[in-house]
Amino acid sequence: MSYQDNASQLFIIGSHASGTMSPSLWNPVFEALGSHWNYVPWDVPVHSDMQKVHDGLLSSEVIGANVTMPHKQWAAAIADERSEQVSLSGAANLLIRQDGKLNAYNTDLIAVEARLATKIHEHVLLIGAGGAARAALVALKGNIGTITITDRNHMAAEELLSLARSMGISGRTVDFSYVAEAAMQATLIINATPIGKYREDVAPWGTQELSSGTFVYDFVYSEHTTGTITSAMEQGLEYSDGWQHLLLQAEAMIPILGLGEQAKEQLELSLMRIRENN
Repeated sequence: MSYQDNASQLFIIGSHASGTMSPSLWNPVFEALGSHWNYVPWDVPVHSDMQKVHDGLLSSEVIGANVTMPHKQWAAAIADERSEQVSLSGAANLLIRQDGKLNAYNTDLIAVEARLATKIHEHVLLIGAGGAARAALVALKGNIGTITITDRNHMAAEELLSLARSMGISGRTVDFSYVAEAAMQATLIINATPIGKYREDVAPWGTQELSSGTFVYDFVYSEHTTGTITSAMEQGLEYSDGWQHLLLQAEAMIPILGLGEQAKEQLELSLMRIRENN
């Protein structure tokens, strides 16, 4: 891509972007590859002037940006070109500047698909209804029997259920206070909320015992083991944590950024060092 010769700046955009591990993950990779690229956080609080963000991403020194909560749906909306996954989900976590335009991708979706789309999940409990939840839903569109969606924003949950139904998936929404009850019936639980970011956060379903065959997928990574993953581990359940998701979605960026196969090995080494130091 043409930006590689003269652009060097990658961002992660979000309301708490400075708290993410993505710069620590990517900058050692660029250094190992002998690249002049630099990855920095860009804190963009809710209700910011998003036109200024848009304009900033079109600067000649910018390669692009990862996008995290709560701006993934904004990223999809403002893009000039969208991948098929972005068009369907209405969410993007990667914007790439090319020829004066912004192209949108969703590597969250690719990560979930790689980890979970190898089997049919009889009943999915999707906790959350934002950009990450949209990616998970679309990633598994051909692998879901029925789905239950819950979010503290009931309207967002209903909108996501409408998307599910448009893809031929039957389901329902439940009030967030019924998460524990819904979790008992699930064969796959996906936490697509920030719950678990803080050490004191317990699993969304509290101390509820889950079915023995339930698989737990957590988008959240942290220096501590999240309450969601702690619950899965204590019950002897299969799980995929936020660190695994972080790596998978980063690896999905490699071909988009035009990086070689060596980048995958360097990403794995970089993540290993981060985990060892936290």
